[in-house]
Amino acid sequence: MTKQSEQDNEYMRKAMSLASLAEQEGEVPVGALLVRDNEIIATGWNRSIGQHDATAHAEIQVIRSAGEKLENYRLTDTTLYVTLEPCPMCAGALLHSRVGRIVFGAFDGKAGAAGSVLNLFESQAAYHYAEIEGGVLELECKAQLQAFFKRRRKEKKELRDKLKKGEL
Repeated sequence: MTKQSEQDNEYMRKAMSLASLAEQEGEVPVGALLVRDNEIIATGWNRSIGQHDATAHAEIQVIRSAGEKLENYRLTDTTLYVTLEPCPMCAGALLHSRVGRIVFGAFDGKAGAAGSVLNLFESQAAYHYAEIEGGVLELECKAQLQAFFKRRRKEKKELRDKLKKGEL
């Protein structure tokens, strides 16, 4: 394993810990962090439900936090680590903020905008180039998401069953 791969795995594990915070808040467990020169400069996790804000994805949280900290929306020479492939909204924001490298864990076959469904990073309309690396700790990131949705489906089924029985 290369030094870069080891470092990517280390940061992805930290992103997974952030995703756990999202899950504790009832959010879809996606976590992200932004690194420049081996220093974490911003962290975030999904907060759309708690903040009543459809744009409060982990990546957007990180972009906002880093911009405030650096006093600049241009996040050049940074690497974003996120547990799930960015959606179109987040991909657009990452391009606008000029993040240099995006490393994600699980692929998103429903809304992935870094190659799974579409690739906004290779679009002719993209005015910025970002290096993309997907599948870092893919199985672990995927398992975290699958476990969350499995629990959520079970809870919904139990609630429906109670409603049918008149227990609520």
